[in-house]
Amino acid sequence: MIEAQRVIHACRVPLWLAFSAALSACDPGPVGQDAPPEPGVIKATRNGPSGAAPGTCWGRTVSPAVIETVTEQVQVKPAKVNPDGTISSLPVYKTEARPVIVTQRVDNWFETPCPEALTAEFNASLQRALAVRGFYIGIVNGEMDAATRAAIQSFQRLDGLDSGVLSLATARKLGLVAVARSPDQ
Repeated sequence: MIEAQRVIHACRVPLWLAFSAALSACDPGPVGQDAPPEPGVIKATRNGPSGAAPGTCWGRTVSPAVIETVTEQVQVKPAKVNPDGTISSLPVYKTEARPVIVTQRVDNWFETPCPEALTAEFNASLQRALAVRGFYIGIVNGEMDAATRAAIQSFQRLDGLDSGVLSLATARKLGLVAVARSPDQ
């Protein structure tokens, strides 16, 4: 009898695994996977912050809201006090927890070179500039690929900008975009 139970138990695991594998193959993936990214987060956009100069392009990072849970004791039932001042029943409290937003979500906008400026030649120069500084180790191919964006993000992080979208300030720092000069220079 024990041998028969072992055989049945051994057969359950492969069937369960097969059923699980079949179900996971039907899974369409996370909800919103095909949703377009927010403007400015993955690549530059002309829809910048309010008051942006016409014809400029913008990137954006999002600082998430900071939420803390506040826990406090709330009296549900007060203590009963006898006429002689003695306590006949103690007060009853309950613990309540509620979320409190400490810091609101913030969209951090920064100016970027516009997409038409990001030619293959520009991207190749960007890749070489990042490679010289030790941030890009891929092949210089002139494409704004994942490796290039990762190198941009690592380089910009030094200046407090955690984004794979190239900022105009970074492009100037790398010598890829001319810095405006005042007329007296």
